[in-house]
Order: sequence, then structure tokens, then C-alpha cells
Amino acid sequence: MTVRKAVIPAAGLGTRFLPATKAVPKELLPIVDTPTIQYIVEEIALSGLKSVTLISSKGKSSIEDHFDIYPELEEKLKADQKSHLVELLNYPTQLADVISIRQGNPRGLGHAVLCAKEIVGDEPFAVLLGDDLVDSEVPCLKQMIEVYEKHKKSVVALMEVPKEDVSKFGICEGEKISERVIELSSMIEKPDPDKTSSNLAIVGRYILSPKIFKYLEQTDPGQGGEIQLTDAMSALMEDEGFLGYRFIGQRFDAGDKLGYLKANISYALKRADLGPGLKAYLQEILAGENR
Repeated sequence: MTVRKAVIPAAGLGTRFLPATKAVPKELLPIVDTPTIQYIVEEIALSGLKSVTLISSKGKSSIEDHFDIYPELEEKLKADQKSHLVELLNYPTQLADVISIRQGNPRGLGHAVLCAKEIVGDEPFAVLLGDDLVDSEVPCLKQMIEVYEKHKKSVVALMEVPKEDVSKFGICEGEKISERVIELSSMIEKPDPDKTSSNLAIVGRYILSPKIFKYLEQTDPGQGGEIQLTDAMSALMEDEGFLGYRFIGQRFDAGDKLGYLKANISYALKRADLGPGLKAYLQEILAGENR
């Protein structure tokens, strides 16, 4: 069975971006002029999927609104003869069929994925974290779907990180079966760098067998009462096998302040209307530092 549905956990409080996220969900913070989560849904749509389930929470209805129609504003823009803005307004509504489920109490990423069980049903599905951006020519999710279709096993996206950063990520170990695909033997959540020889870190892209729900239901809550997705994936790995895929592209952690700034600069530099001016400004700044 092919991958048809995607889940985006988006119930986090975004405390790292306070006070900006006091009233605005972190997923709607813009990368230049486009909400972060729109880039995620665009990746899903460009990968051939149309069904998107948001795992949301209280105070985040504005995310749903972003992917809904806004007839009053559309009529105002048409009356003002701003047709190009009408296209921008309606574009998010055309990307996918977006529905939302409330998580209720925040009980971790594993619980957020489990909330989608009734919508996903008995078929493989994708999970994309709402603050992980991957800039790539071929969408990261599409690359992963191709791996899934070939091997019929769950897949997690991996990237190499510096040894000193290993303790910040879930780390995978395993054996290469092709240039970019690894048959996984272990998944370790934020290990001490001395406890693993691997530097392959899990990135917020997953294709999961529906059997993951069984293991999420059986996973005991850990620190803070959270159900860890990595624990359930480890159990699924022992049962069905699990692949890691070193994707082609550049990943940005838009949930981190420095990563968010890097994403804004990188995406802006690629734009014809902003890139040249921004590049000149950055060169001015660097020249001033070197005086």
C-alpha cells in the first residue's frame, strides 16, 4: 500500500520564542513572508499526498484558519484590483485537505502521533514535524516515499551531525545497504557521544507502518509523563525492520532561534526580489566587522 496521508504534530507551546508565541502559534512564524507550516504542507503536496492531519491544541485554531478560505478578504482584494494578492491568499487552501485533531494534554511526540490513529487507519503514513524545514530540489518526503516503495519498511530521515552535537538528537546505528539507505539496528535518544560511534541524527521526517500505533499504546510514559516516539519506533524496528535515509537537502531547525534566523536568510537569498539587496547588506555588515 502506498503512502497517502500525512500527520503534522503542532501542539507544542513554542516557549523558546516567547513573547512572539504568546498569541501566535510558532508554526505560523514566517520564513520571510510564508508561515513555517505552509512550507511543510507544500512539501507534502509536492510529494503527491493530499490528506494532512494537524495534531493541534488550545489556542492554535489560527493554523486551521490559514488553510481555510477567507471570502471577505478575497472580495476586498478583488475590489482593490489586487489579483496577485488573491492568488497568495488562496494558495494555502489548494495545497491539501487539512483537518485538525486536539491533543489535549501535551504528552509528547509519541502521544501526538497516536492521536491520529483513527484518521490514518491501517495504512502507512508520513509524519513531518512542523518546525523542521528541508530545502531540497526533490522534496525530502518524496525521496523517502521512493525508499519506502522499494523496501516496504518504515523510514526515518537522517543527517550527519558533529560529534559534539550527538547528545542533542536521537541517534541511529545500522548497516548501509546502499549509498544513502541504512538498515537500522538501534535508535538511541540523545546519547552521550562516548556511548555511540554513530553521528546519524534523526530529523523530523518519518514514514511509519500502522503497526506503530500498537507500540505507542504499549509504550510507558517517560520523563514528564511523555510518550516517546523513538521508544515505539525501536520496538517496531525489532518487529518489522526499520530504515534510515540520508536525505539530499539542507535542513533548518526553525524551532531554534539561530536555526530560524538561518532559514530566513537562506530562503530570502534565493529570492530574486530580496536576494541581491540582502546579500549586499550582509556584505556591508561583514566588511564593517573587518575594519
